[in-house]
Amino acid sequence: MSRRKGGRSQSRFVHRPEEELVTAVEAAALLGVKRATLYTYVSRGLVRCVPEPGTKENRYVRSDLERLKTRHDARAGHAAVASGALRWGEPVIDSSVSQVGAEGLAYRGHSAVGLALEGRSVEAVAELLWSGVLPEEEPRWEAGEAVIPPSELARLLPRGTPPVTALSALVPLLAAKDAVRFAAPPEQEKVRARRLLRHLAAWVGVAHAPGRVARALRAETMAESLVCAWDSKVKSAPELLNRALVLCSDHELNVSTFTARVTASSGADLYACVSAALAASSGPRHGGACDRVEALLTEVGKPERAAAVVYERLRRGDSVPGFGHRLYPNGDPRTPPLLDAAREVRPEVPRVRVARAVQEAMRDAGHPEPSVDLGLVMLADALGLPPGAAGTLFAVGRAAGWVAHILEQREQGHLLRPRARYVEPRATPRK
Repeated sequence: MSRRKGGRSQSRFVHRPEEELVTAVEAAALLGVKRATLYTYVSRGLVRCVPEPGTKENRYVRSDLERLKTRHDARAGHAAVASGALRWGEPVIDSSVSQVGAEGLAYRGHSAVGLALEGRSVEAVAELLWSGVLPEEEPRWEAGEAVIPPSELARLLPRGTPPVTALSALVPLLAAKDAVRFAAPPEQEKVRARRLLRHLAAWVGVAHAPGRVARALRAETMAESLVCAWDSKVKSAPELLNRALVLCSDHELNVSTFTARVTASSGADLYACVSAALAASSGPRHGGACDRVEALLTEVGKPERAAAVVYERLRRGDSVPGFGHRLYPNGDPRTPPLLDAAREVRPEVPRVRVARAVQEAMRDAGHPEPSVDLGLVMLADALGLPPGAAGTLFAVGRAAGWVAHILEQREQGHLLRPRARYVEPRATPRK
């Protein structure tokens, strides 16, 4: 979040409680520069500084310093590049699929937010990501019949299995039923990918309502499949679910996408690549962040408790999930369309009111704008979807981007195999 006070930007003072801070002496030593040079980096917005309460000193955000150091080290030769290339924020692969920049998020040169608000279907956006061409007419994908009885998969899943976990179990079964999945030409892979994405959307509720899968597979679009699977009664649910899927369709080299590309570089089949990406997306620092936001709203319970819970978390130094994104210091552009939809469709829903109260409490505390995770949770609650639905929307939407990167990685043809620079293990101190 960026504020102005007396005409001066305050964005460089914003940081999350969990981000490590260091002194000026430590910061200058880490960068290998004089303190005057450190202050120049701060004034240029490359490093955030935070006033130390009760003193005239500042502290500096370590992650900013490390990212800046990695850029400088990249000029020093291969060893320096290899040691820093995989740290957060450094690009490691050439890609034409999507771009995150000052103008926001773009899919093959098209604004992601623009596509979502124009009502372009996630199917059309997927075709854009895969081919570089946005279809003039909305494509219609055939899902086919369920290759395994939904009731059989439901019996294998423990009671209360989250939707993403159910999809993680489904994909290998679909692979086992597809004997010709290996080394398929790109056009055949796109046919397979269309069918796979339709199945992901249709099977999200298999753990608690396997009887809805067949009807969801017969729906015309992925968004309508989700409505059938989750049995949402909100009239605008297909439109709003499609918006969420489009906004989640790709986001450059995030953890799950990078996992998909690494797996694809080994020659693994499409299902294996998507399975690997699903596993990566489940982590609490990626797609699983939606589950943490859901838990936060449950902890708050009532709107009037939001400020107390937020301030207590901040006092303890705990994080408040669902706020801030390193790539968007002035706010994630994907989030407002989701928040607006939740507020417009059913603002009276208790958890929507709780989420809005948490957002206001964080704003009052001077913390960053909400991330897409909070937007997805608010929308899922407004539509009456079950727990875990927000993270599932993230994964099902992102599958379109995973396929795009899998196809691109295969076209590039090289194996993604970083090197490790050996360092001596630290000695265990004697007691």
